[in-house]
Amino acid sequence: MADLDVSKIAYQLPQPAGMLPDIFISAAMNLDGDERDWVAQSPDVSFKPLVLSVSQGYYVNILRVRSSGVLSRHRHTGPVHAFTLRGTWHYLEHDWVARAGDYAFEPPGETHTLVVPDDCAEMATLFHVTGGYTYVDPYGAALGYEDVFTKLANVRKHYEAIGLGAGYADRFVR
Repeated sequence: MADLDVSKIAYQLPQPAGMLPDIFISAAMNLDGDERDWVAQSPDVSFKPLVLSVSQGYYVNILRVRSSGVLSRHRHTGPVHAFTLRGTWHYLEHDWVARAGDYAFEPPGETHTLVVPDDCAEMATLFHVTGGYTYVDPYGAALGYEDVFTKLANVRKHYEAIGLGAGYADRFVR
């Protein structure tokens, strides 16, 4: 009998007790797919949820902006990772411009003003946001906030409104 190649055998023991199931989203990066996947924040701004981790206080989504101009000024409480998928964007406070294929890291505590330039018809960026962020005026006065819980509430409301039911959002919750 030949030696058994154990590298091709799936893990045989149970997963850890209480472990949540994987999230798998086929064609997650398809930016031109089903419009029902996109949760509107305004007529020209929407997001596609990928993970809403209420247990660890982060979310991963694709932000899509279909107009130019200032989107928001905000301060982060945790780190943010951004991968630009389409179009361009920048912060008024920095001299770099994010283009398709670029990555940006935003440290906790940073305040910046997100702008989509006039020559950009559509921007799409995957953001991994830990903690929340506070919308502020130019002098730091708080105007509002967003976190995984406000995102989840918006996702539930969206799915309810389009007939899939609020529970459809549970597939993203961990």
